Amino acid sequence: MQDSFKPEGEITFKLTNSKGEVKETTVRNLVVSGGRTWITARMGGDTPPLMSSIAVGTGTTAAELTDTALEAQIDIAEMTEPGGNVTANVIAYSATFPAGNATGAITEAGIFNEDDLMLSRSVFPVINKQADDVLNVIWRVRIQ
Repeated sequence: MQDSFKPEGEITFKLTNSKGEVKETTVRNLVVSGGRTWITARMGGDTPPLMSSIAVGTGTTAAELTDTALEAQIDIAEMTEPGGNVTANVIAYSATFPAGNATGAITEAGIFNEDDLMLSRSVFPVINKQADDVLNVIWRVRIQ
């Protein structure tokens, strides 16, 4: 029997407008090579900095294993709980982009630590965030 170890996950974007109306979008993500190395280092007992922020941008180039940054970052937010929240084989990260922040046509997102090491990146159909909108991002990475 052969065992495989694959990190994968999904991102849920909850966009709330000034009237309290919510639009929810869920997309898949790619755990990039640097993120896979980071996971392996943590498993081996090293203590690289925890993932601590989520960035959003306007890039449209497909996510690749070799990605180390967003294509066109427009904003970054500190996570609600740096290091995430672990349940079984899933770690959940979250951040909020309040009104006035990350305004524009968002098409990419990434998770980073304080050393700017990227764990994961996703490119997705446009999420139009107006100046008075609030965007909550919930990012779950699962080890299969």
